[in-house]
Amino acid sequence: MNALAARRRHPAAIAILLLLGLVAVGGAYSLLAPKQAQASVVSAGDINTGKSLFLANCATCHGMNAQGSAAGPTLVGVGAASVDFQVGTGRMPLAAPNVQAQRQDTSQFTQEQIANMAAWVASLAPGPAIPGAQYTSGQNADVAQGGEIFRINCAQCHNYAGSGGALSRGKYAPSLTGSSGKTIYEAMLTGPQSMPVFSDSNISAQNKNNIIAYLKTTQTEQQVGGMTLGNLGPVSEGMFIWIFGLGLMLGCAFWLGQKAA
Repeated sequence: MNALAARRRHPAAIAILLLLGLVAVGGAYSLLAPKQAQASVVSAGDINTGKSLFLANCATCHGMNAQGSAAGPTLVGVGAASVDFQVGTGRMPLAAPNVQAQRQDTSQFTQEQIANMAAWVASLAPGPAIPGAQYTSGQNADVAQGGEIFRINCAQCHNYAGSGGALSRGKYAPSLTGSSGKTIYEAMLTGPQSMPVFSDSNISAQNKNNIIAYLKTTQTEQQVGGMTLGNLGPVSEGMFIWIFGLGLMLGCAFWLGQKAA
């Protein structure tokens, strides 16, 4: 017993215990921490092809090395997800100078070309990767939790159903109707235009998937309570009642007055 007690009081015992504690905490964090959505592996040829496409279509504004210029911001560190979002939705290359880049129905590049440009930009510096399909499909998701997170973080600009809304100085939060799950995820991950960035440490990959599931549900399921009125919320509903409801009441009052006369 005396020998065991002596070893407990050894000066190195505290250092060993601290080292073991740090190893245990680090191992637990690596197992339990939220996983980033990873992009697929690309070859050097894809990266070179992406650089050629960038120089031909994007370097005028963003610089030969994507370092930025007076016409466009630097792309160093934005990651593949930002390129995939901006080019894939037709916002870039910018069609014309405007307060806000507008989403287009189609992109002028194929998905393979977009992936190559994204790979080249990603090779410049670490940045958010293109999310995997398991986090953008809305499958195996908690719709109720996604709705709660969306209403807390997104509904102020995008409306409770993702119908969009006006912002200051001519900008707007676009409607999310018809947007793919990958586009929604990438927008949260990169924060385009006036939108804040919601990294996977702020809103986990699974919770992003929950939000996507909620938005898909609001767009596909019939709304309880009658007409949606564009899902624009109490303003449109109040205007509808004010114009048609009050108009109907005035019409009835006028008809009753004429009948009594």
